[in-house]
Amino acid sequence: MKLFPKLLFGLVFIFCTWVSAQISEEQWANIDSLFLQWNKPNHPGGAIAIMQGDDVIFSKAYGLASMEYLVPNSTGTRFNIASVSKQFSALGIVKLHLAGKLSIDDTIDKYIDGLAPFGSEITIRDMLHHTSGLRSLHALFGLAGWRGDDARTNADLDRIIAKQSELNFEPGSEYMYCNTGFMFLANIIEKITETSFVDYMKEEVFIPLGMNDTYVGPDYDRIVPNNATSYNQTLDGFVRSVEYWGYVGSGNMHTTTDDLLKYLKNYYDPLPGWKAAFDTMQTLDPLNDGSFNKYAFGVNVDKLFGKKRVSHGGSIGGFRSNIAVFPNEKTSIAVITNFSSSGAGGKSNQIAEIIFEETPSNKDLKVAKVSKKKMESYAGTYWGDETYSQRMLTTGGDTLYIGRNAYLPIQNDEFVAVQSGNDTKIEFENGTMTIYPESGKPMLFSKFEEEELTKALANEYVGTYFSPEIETAYTIHYEEGEFYAHHIRHGKIRLEQKKKDLLEGNYPLSYIKIKREKGEIKGVWISNGRVRNLWFSKTE
Repeated sequence: MKLFPKLLFGLVFIFCTWVSAQISEEQWANIDSLFLQWNKPNHPGGAIAIMQGDDVIFSKAYGLASMEYLVPNSTGTRFNIASVSKQFSALGIVKLHLAGKLSIDDTIDKYIDGLAPFGSEITIRDMLHHTSGLRSLHALFGLAGWRGDDARTNADLDRIIAKQSELNFEPGSEYMYCNTGFMFLANIIEKITETSFVDYMKEEVFIPLGMNDTYVGPDYDRIVPNNATSYNQTLDGFVRSVEYWGYVGSGNMHTTTDDLLKYLKNYYDPLPGWKAAFDTMQTLDPLNDGSFNKYAFGVNVDKLFGKKRVSHGGSIGGFRSNIAVFPNEKTSIAVITNFSSSGAGGKSNQIAEIIFEETPSNKDLKVAKVSKKKMESYAGTYWGDETYSQRMLTTGGDTLYIGRNAYLPIQNDEFVAVQSGNDTKIEFENGTMTIYPESGKPMLFSKFEEEELTKALANEYVGTYFSPEIETAYTIHYEEGEFYAHHIRHGKIRLEQKKKDLLEGNYPLSYIKIKREKGEIKGVWISNGRVRNLWFSKTE
């Protein structure tokens, strides 16, 4: 009886030695230390795996898959990988494209019935690159009255998209992350193959790639063994994240780290017959104005530490995930977790730092001298009329800050990002700010001072506003100095005036722009990030 524990220990030792064969013991321990906090009592966690060449050099699980039943995560636990799923939907489309069953340059009205004539043609390629201009799933649903834990399905999307009469922007002119486009990919696959998306992905993608523990989950109440439960972290601890997600195409794949490594290896050592598909997946196309867009077909293609990286992150409920493959180094990293504050993307970057023995650093910049008065003049609030978004700028010494991102001046009115690997540039001219991102087209913002809301103006805004595109109404009230919009499902939503005829509200409203004709208010356009300019007519 005493022999068995010794034998088991020996096997574990051999396994641990094997998985860390290509990295030093110190590197293995440093990677392990990134996740040890997840092993605290009553704490969810995740699974981490790293492959170099043909060898798994690190594979370990941390924390609990189920806090209720104290079931630990294992390397065989399945996690919902959320938007990491998008690349698999893209791969399904690429297979059909290479087989000549469709073209990625086909317009989507060839396959999807009931869409409004937007006045612009949207191609499958546009949806793959997130440049379609389509309004996105969650933002639309939020405006229509869905709350965070309401069930949502592809059928719900089909109904609401059929009523949309406008796009966020001209297809190909901008990058804007859009779940709608990838849900439509599932529709297209089903129409072409006359097979359910779930079965097509299993038979044509997962099984051929050896991903036998992977499945698409359209039924959020389905019971599947070895599935982790997701949790949100609050100030008071963890709470269950209700599993309301019942849509496919843009997310809701469940998988393990082992299956993900099998898949990621194809980016540098494809299985027979798969090279063309994985090469096509990395297709990058510029925007209409020639601006660079780093989003390929369901994956980002960029550089980290000067090394080419193919990557994507995911977030749904409390699940967080991130995959990264460095094809030239034949290295893959998979981080899949079941709690909201896991920081999966940051952890993936930290693993890469350890493996490649890199140290994050700031650029060695020749900083221009800018007077204190000039620096202070940059601070303030800037509004973007085209993107319907604002930026808050602060300054400290010779550094400009937008959120956590720092910028230094290289000449008067021109700043560049401090952090290495971030090529964003900012230019100022006559009260306007132009941001030149490393990916995507330039964005123009104008500086403005926020205005106090007067009682007279607030009373002008009062009324009911209805949108036929989402069949819902909001009523604006001004009572005893309280200014808010009301929705039957969302209740009161606080409103503030940014400037005359531009209001700001809590999500899902975000920004409300008033339309007047001869001084009379006719309605409002509401924007909330991934929905722009949704029209609401004033009914009273």
